[in-house]
Amino acid sequence: MTWNPLRLLGVLAVSLLFIPVAAGAATRQQELDKLLTQYHQLRQFNGVALVANEKGVVLKKAYGKANFEWNVPNAPDTKFRIASVTKQFTAMVILQLVAEGKLKLDDTLVSALPDYRKDTGSRITLTHLLNHTSGIPSYTNAPDFFSKVSRNPYTVADFVKQFASGDLEFEPGSKFAYNNSGYFLLGAIIERVTGKPYAQAVQERIFTPLGMKDSGYDVYTTVLPKRASGYELAPDGYVNAAYLDMSLPYAAGSLYSTVEDLYRWDRALYENKLLPEALKQKMFTPGLENYGFGLTMDPLPLDDGKTVLATIGHSGGINGFSSRIYRVPVGKEVVILLDNTSRGDKLKELSAGLFSVLHGIPPKAPREGIRELLSKTLDKEPIAKTIAHYRELKATKPEAYDYSDGELNSLGYQLLRMKRAADAVEIFKLNVEMFPKVGNVYDSLGEAYLAVGDKEQARANYRKAVELDPKNSNAAAALQKLGAQQSGPPATKAVP
Repeated sequence: MTWNPLRLLGVLAVSLLFIPVAAGAATRQQELDKLLTQYHQLRQFNGVALVANEKGVVLKKAYGKANFEWNVPNAPDTKFRIASVTKQFTAMVILQLVAEGKLKLDDTLVSALPDYRKDTGSRITLTHLLNHTSGIPSYTNAPDFFSKVSRNPYTVADFVKQFASGDLEFEPGSKFAYNNSGYFLLGAIIERVTGKPYAQAVQERIFTPLGMKDSGYDVYTTVLPKRASGYELAPDGYVNAAYLDMSLPYAAGSLYSTVEDLYRWDRALYENKLLPEALKQKMFTPGLENYGFGLTMDPLPLDDGKTVLATIGHSGGINGFSSRIYRVPVGKEVVILLDNTSRGDKLKELSAGLFSVLHGIPPKAPREGIRELLSKTLDKEPIAKTIAHYRELKATKPEAYDYSDGELNSLGYQLLRMKRAADAVEIFKLNVEMFPKVGNVYDSLGEAYLAVGDKEQARANYRKAVELDPKNSNAAAALQKLGAQQSGPPATKAVP
């Protein structure tokens, strides 16, 4: 064989064209991994991440352990509970039934579930259930749900009667209030229309056709290979998350999956394998509060302070697990994060950093949360000393820690769980002082005042929460209960 110089030059030129692209992709991958590693080292992410664009997967990597007792590492195919990311699969099955003519979006709840109470069910449509505008009270907002109900198994019918049939909090369609009861009811409708258990319907209609072999309905008794255990971060390390019977999240949050399977789902949404295009677009059409059907359409600011991405996605939080999927249709970008240490408070920030890397923007490095530092001495010193320590650090080391409102809020709820309600009041009061324009901090202070039995202060703070944030359904519901002179412990906020 003889060498052709012109041919050789052409080959070299083509090769050189690909060098920068490959190098660029490798650099992006390294930067993504570096950022995720930083979060992991600060115990702000423990799980599996997948980042992709229109060319395919840019990074897929696991961080930390799937099981701390046995020192089992996470892997790309580790199965995580995905919590409310479940809702988009529930919405898809409902829309498939609409496409088949078995349901209509304007069907009333009582026509879809004839045993449901007529006075409210006749005013609520499937659309209201899908986009959280039904007005039905969300069962996870009930004051004693987590303490008294969450460990007990229920049949679908019994749960609907006891926990998803309350009096309406507002006229259907008039407001948005994130609602797990609505999606529980959608699961019951799926079962009635298909004649199959919800888990089987999702498996046959979505998981099997898309090859999502590592996804399903999480049943505690099942021996499920490569299932992650759920944990929470405590001052001295990790603790096992509280047990939750998975019959309760149901169609609102009981599925498990992997980043690989969720990537298959993401790609399928660019095609029409599961649903005709017109109906599929219903999922992506924002209603009140930018919520479509099982998906949110939220702008995501990147770390340069200028770039804002139009995203489609959802978050999820359930005992021990947090999940987040952000899709950016322009460029077919996606970030999928599955965590088994309850760090949902960091996943949006981390997602923004990962997208920043994809867009050539230097990501912000994570900082240790002030909550974690203060937690270490929470049971060793009076709360006044903890507050003094916070003030000193904020004054002398303003850039060293994350002092955002969520940090003190988390510390306050930690104290509530420790049955130290009076101390929680002091932490929430500090948060109000630091963030007087943030409605949620008043909401939390209201909950703490309720826990110590001070209804007047609770009312005052709930009113301020609604004044600053009229969309705060938790504060509005609490005010309604207080107005009716109902007593009891503070409501636990639903996790999306």
